[in-house]
Amino acid sequence: MSQGNNTPLGIGLMIATTFVFAVQDGLSRHLASEYNVLMVVMIRYWFFAAFVIAIAGRKAGGVRAAARTSQPILQGFRGFLLATEICVMVFAFTILGLVESHAVFTCYPLLVAALSGPILGESVGWRRWAAIAVGFVGVLIILQPGMSVFDPAALIPLLAAAMFAVYGLLTRYVAKKDSTATSFFWTGVTGAVTMTLAGVWFWEPMAGSDWLIMACLCVTGISGHWLLIRVYEVAEASSVQPFAYFQLAFAAVIGLSFFGETVRANVVVGAAIIVAAGLFTFWRERLKRRPGQLL
Repeated sequence: MSQGNNTPLGIGLMIATTFVFAVQDGLSRHLASEYNVLMVVMIRYWFFAAFVIAIAGRKAGGVRAAARTSQPILQGFRGFLLATEICVMVFAFTILGLVESHAVFTCYPLLVAALSGPILGESVGWRRWAAIAVGFVGVLIILQPGMSVFDPAALIPLLAAAMFAVYGLLTRYVAKKDSTATSFFWTGVTGAVTMTLAGVWFWEPMAGSDWLIMACLCVTGISGHWLLIRVYEVAEASSVQPFAYFQLAFAAVIGLSFFGETVRANVVVGAAIIVAAGLFTFWRERLKRRPGQLL
C-alpha cells in the first residue's frame, strides 16, 4: 500500500475515525446492556468479515491472494485475540461505562512500548521506560488500588488494553512477511469465525428498534475501519497516531450525554497523565526513526 505525506488530511481523518469508533462504543454499550455481549460482537463481526472479503475481492488476485500467508497460526491468533479483546472491552462498558473504561484503556500505547522489547526485541531507552512508569502512575490514580472503595471490575479495561497491545505487536511482527491486506483479511475472517463459535449459543430475539441500532453499529464498524485504512494511506503513522486520543474525549462526551455517567477527579487526573506519557512515547518513537538520533 503506497503511503502519502498529507499530514493535515491524515490528522483530520484520524479525528473522524476516533469519533466514529466512539459512536460505535456507545452503540455497543447500549446493545450489550440489553443483550448478551457475545451475540452483539458476533453480529458486528459478520458485517466486518463481509467487508474485508469484499475489499479483498477487489484487489489483484482476489480473496485467495489476500488469504495467502506463511504464518497462518499467528494470523489466526491475532484475529482471535482482537475478537476476545473487543468482548472484554464491551463488557467493561456495561460495568464501568465509557468514560472510566476508555480512561484506563488509553494506557495501551505504553503497554506496546513496554512489551516491544521482550516480544519484538526492540530497543527501549530509559526515557521511554520513564514515560511508561509515569503512565502507569496515571493508571493507579484511576484505579485507586489502596482505597477501600476500589472496584476490581476496573481491571477489566486494563486487561483489554493488554490484549490490544499484544495484538498490535503481533500485527507488527506478521507485517515482516505479510501485506496489510492479508493481515486485515485474517483479522476479519478469523474474528468472525471465533465469534460465531462463541456467540451463536447466546442468540436471542432483538426488538425492531434495536436491530436499527445494530445496523448503525455495523455501519460505524465498517466505516471506522475504512477511515483508518485511509489514515495510513495518506500520512505517516507517527504523525497521526497521537490524535487517536481524541477517542477518549468523544467517548466521554457520549457517556456523559447519553448514559448519565459522571467523571471523578481521579479519572481526569489519571487520564491526563496517561495521555501525556503516551504522547511522549510517540515523540520518542519519531526521534528513533530519524537517522543519528539516540534514545
